[in-house]
Amino acid sequence: MDITIKPTQQQLDYWIEKYIPEKDLYFLRTNDLPLFQNDLQGALVFPRAEFFGHSSYNGIEMVNSYMYWKISKEAEFVIVAQPEWIASLSADTRQKLFTLQYELGRGLVGPITLLSDQDSFPKDYILEVNGERLGVLQRAMWMKLPTSIKEEIVRKTAQQYDEWTSMQPPAATPSHLTNYANTFSTEPGANCLAATLFAISSDPDLDEWIIHEWVHGEAFKQKLAQASFTEVEDRFQEGDAVVWMDENGNVQHAAYCIDGQLFFNKNGQTFFNPWKIVDWAELEEEWERFTPSVYRKNP
Repeated sequence: MDITIKPTQQQLDYWIEKYIPEKDLYFLRTNDLPLFQNDLQGALVFPRAEFFGHSSYNGIEMVNSYMYWKISKEAEFVIVAQPEWIASLSADTRQKLFTLQYELGRGLVGPITLLSDQDSFPKDYILEVNGERLGVLQRAMWMKLPTSIKEEIVRKTAQQYDEWTSMQPPAATPSHLTNYANTFSTEPGANCLAATLFAISSDPDLDEWIIHEWVHGEAFKQKLAQASFTEVEDRFQEGDAVVWMDENGNVQHAAYCIDGQLFFNKNGQTFFNPWKIVDWAELEEEWERFTPSVYRKNP
């Protein structure tokens, strides 16, 4: 049976505070850079490789908010600026810059049709593309928005990431998962691999910190092996981990099978992605582009 889930007010307040990073980022193609050459006072320009290799700009909050994984490979430069910089640009220059962010796939750009009162969104931060009105979120304008509008934006954005519906945890749900099933994380970073590792833990009290981590593929595979989980050819059953791989053998997703039908799952590392109880059909549809394998604990 489907149930409705939602974040706590405390979590919503934290999301509002942390959703827009303290520095603004703008991505450019090589031939776009001359368009802004006379407007770079007070900003830094990084070549792509240097930017993505820079520890200051790889924190989980910036990665998630700007959705680095969706940035086009055509983006060769990144402008890093203080929040006030965007207001120093002419209206025409600002619109050109915002259009590029949309074209290059930067996060914090989305349809304002989601808002109940579209007129509440600042006009200087609205972009029109193919008849669609898009809002571009930046730090300075965000801080000036009324709390009610910020909360609506965060709520609607979160529901674009993951529906606020889930399934009731089955009776077989391990006790250490009951406090997490169908809840949201306050902090960003916790991902599917961490959720699966915590689910299979034989010592949950010792391993609970892991569920809040951003675990990567190789560390995940090592921990699976340490826990005596090996790949089997059978269909999944209670206690198994199902792992989705790409064509190069890289781990892309994982979920824990609770009772042979329902799974403990988290679809991403943002705080908008809840820990949910889902069925196989949902997982199969969401991760169909990758190949699932079943891992089972050795007796």
